[in-house]
Amino acid sequence: MKYTIFKKVGILAVVFAVFAACSSDDESEIDIVATSEDIVITSTNSTGTAEGDTDNTGADEDDLVENATFGNTVQIVFSNTSATITNPVPDDVVITQDGVDVVINSSISEVAYEVSGTTNDGMLKIYSDKKFKLSLTDLSITNTDGPAINIQSSKTIFVILEGTNSLTDASSYSNIPDDEDAKATFFSEGQLVFSGSGALNVAGNYKHGIASDDYVRVISGTITVTEAASDAIHTNDYIIVDGGTLNLTASSDGMDCEEGYIIINDGTFNINAVDDGIVASYDIDDEEEPDDSITPNVTINGGDFVISTSEGEGIEAKGIMTINDGTINISAYDDGINAIGNLYINGGHIYVYSTLNDAIDSNAGITITGGTTIAISVRTDEPDGSFDTDDNLFKITGGTILGLALNTSFPTVSESTQNSVIFDGVSSNTLLNIQSEDGTEALTYQVPYSVNTIIYSNAKLETGKTYKIYTGGSVSSGTEVNGLYTSGTYIGGTYLGDSFTINSTVTQIGGDLGPTGEPGEGGQR
Repeated sequence: MKYTIFKKVGILAVVFAVFAACSSDDESEIDIVATSEDIVITSTNSTGTAEGDTDNTGADEDDLVENATFGNTVQIVFSNTSATITNPVPDDVVITQDGVDVVINSSISEVAYEVSGTTNDGMLKIYSDKKFKLSLTDLSITNTDGPAINIQSSKTIFVILEGTNSLTDASSYSNIPDDEDAKATFFSEGQLVFSGSGALNVAGNYKHGIASDDYVRVISGTITVTEAASDAIHTNDYIIVDGGTLNLTASSDGMDCEEGYIIINDGTFNINAVDDGIVASYDIDDEEEPDDSITPNVTINGGDFVISTSEGEGIEAKGIMTINDGTINISAYDDGINAIGNLYINGGHIYVYSTLNDAIDSNAGITITGGTTIAISVRTDEPDGSFDTDDNLFKITGGTILGLALNTSFPTVSESTQNSVIFDGVSSNTLLNIQSEDGTEALTYQVPYSVNTIIYSNAKLETGKTYKIYTGGSVSSGTEVNGLYTSGTYIGGTYLGDSFTINSTVTQIGGDLGPTGEPGEGGQR
């Protein structure tokens, strides 16, 4: 005999059908097929104690232009064939012109340069031993044989953006002295601190779009690198972004700090890079005698990110990475998020998609204490995971975690305080629902891809409770982001007998683990 049981909206109907007479050695077969009652979707997101780089904003009062004074103002107005210059201190600020090439040698402090106008074959070059202010107002410079702006000063340059400014360099540089460095459309030996309400558009034909041999800080303004033969923004010491909008297109990295760290406090980022989107690239492992003073860390305290890479990683730190907040959307060819050191996720809304490698990867360990993280890797011919810790620490104490891939690392039971479940994937474009036996919703998610393994963690998964997995159905009056529903009503899903009971911090009822195939300490498989 075969029995089929249907359940919908609180009404249980039992239909018995006898298909054939059974002999004495026949076995009865029972399939359970049930339809979900209306289930209210709730938004639950617990938070554990934040770990990692939790309170580092890189604040420095010396980076605020309002804390500096400028007693002398030099005005430069470019035209196609000449430049008009107003210089009240000619003995201390010596300016030479060769056509529309303007070279400044300053020996005094507190100088403000106001630059505007248009030239199709010119440049601005400044030598100074003192910090200064450089205000750009509706300026357009194209240089046919070098950088558009070349700052040969190791001091702080306050760049104030007003109106719309455009800079374009040559595809090859000539007439650059052997003892000078010049590797970007807007290049500086010293610190570049951008602010203002205007825009700066940069085309980097030779190498980088914007580069500093010290650091770059963006406080406000809109910076667009339309193209860069190498990196859109490149620095040696560090990059800090406090606000503004950065639209970066690059043949290599979007933002690269060569020998230091990156801190992002706020801002809007649209990055399209061939290689990495954001990277602190000093590789300690590749150095014969690494500099212990260099900390190639990435700290994200906020901001809105849309990052796409065609060959590289989304965000990479050769040291540790800490994500405290922000809205991050990554579509990467290689790892979506990668840290050579520990990776800490304390908050934010993170969506990571990788086509070639792991979605989220750390060589030292991953700790998640809060936020919402969705990590997807769609590659099926290599053992790539949604979360990959190389069998190191995988600690979960809060937040919402969803991982879809061929496999996943196993959360460390002895360190995790929030329950997780690992199970088989379902068909693509399938609505997935997990609910307790008493009808309490634990997960409602529109699965975008067919994968082998799903890992899910949330405070909704309570110890001692039994949960059922439903597929199909629909959601009415729902709110979802990246497929994850946080409100609405789940209706009409089909239960085909898959259930599990939370008896351990990690419950595995299906799916696969990473290449080592070993669970974390005390894990239940």
